[in-house]
Amino acid sequence: MELEYLQNYWWLLIAVLGSLLVFLLFVQGGQTMLFQRFTESQRTMIISSLGKKWELTFTTLVVFGGAFFASFPLFYSTSFGGAYWLWMLILFSFVLQAVSYEFRRKPGNIFGTRTYDAFLLINGCAGCILLGVAVGMMFFGAEFTVNMGNILDHGSPVISRWAPTHGLEAILCWKNLLLGVTVLMLARTLASLYMLNDIADDAFGARLRRQATINGAVFVVLFLAFLAVLLTQRGLTQTDPDTFRWTEYKYLHNAIDLWPATIAFAAGVAAVLWGIGATACRKAWRGGIWWAGAGTILVVISLFCYAGFNSTAYYPSLLDASSSLSIRNSSSTEFTLTVMSWVSVIVPFVAAYIIAAWRKMDSVKVTATDSAH
Repeated sequence: MELEYLQNYWWLLIAVLGSLLVFLLFVQGGQTMLFQRFTESQRTMIISSLGKKWELTFTTLVVFGGAFFASFPLFYSTSFGGAYWLWMLILFSFVLQAVSYEFRRKPGNIFGTRTYDAFLLINGCAGCILLGVAVGMMFFGAEFTVNMGNILDHGSPVISRWAPTHGLEAILCWKNLLLGVTVLMLARTLASLYMLNDIADDAFGARLRRQATINGAVFVVLFLAFLAVLLTQRGLTQTDPDTFRWTEYKYLHNAIDLWPATIAFAAGVAAVLWGIGATACRKAWRGGIWWAGAGTILVVISLFCYAGFNSTAYYPSLLDASSSLSIRNSSSTEFTLTVMSWVSVIVPFVAAYIIAAWRKMDSVKVTATDSAH
């Protein structure tokens, strides 16, 4: 019981980190707007606004991966070690982002700011879509097998084996792409709402309000399509440590059985819709980011609950059901989880520091006279 409690605790903690990462992808969403018909002054304001937050997204991605590695190492070795082309593309796009913010306005920049803007656009699109694809495999499955006995093979001690394309095949799965594009449109919506709150320019604010409305409407349509696919999707139920069986409408059953998560999911959806709708209808209101952001966090936490709880395989294998991963068969030992749980008590203090730093950075609004950082 103690081990199960720790496994549940760490899955929830990962869900929280994942939800924060999805929320912070508004930075990537804003970067996809740089080549729209904005003036150079407006592009400068976009960069100035997003430049205050891009490191938080990158850091959260690293912490999310580190938490997964420490608490569920079999997932880390299977996904990061097997689908490495997918993860390398994700990481490469984030490297482009870091380089761009560092050198975009450096003296002697021989490439010009538009080259680095193109890099930011690549990170914005690829980062959101490919992260959505990676998460999509947690619902729609991946082409891998796991054999723990291989670790004793001195010639090839590889536990997991993937399709020859090593994760690229996941990008061609339309269900994964549906989630990826949904994440992209959510990021663009959140970016419009965030910049509307952060940039003190009435003319630009009117354009951002329209962007939030349009992107929000597209996101809602895509999200409803993803939800319809998810709730009609079959999934794997773990019947004992080494046995899984396919269950029709698995995630619909999870939504019914895990009713607290479903209440949080409904509240999150309502908050997102309110943030978008109120922004569209109330011309002087700029607080939509807080409603939509909080709603995004609740929805993503709920989706992680559907993926991992109720004896569900959170990483289904399409090649061999018995190779699928659940929070019961892929976690660290009880000792490791216990030690990490004591370390995790510092999380509220870190969160308080981030909130304080966020408020400090946003205390002075971005204006047309600001320079990009």
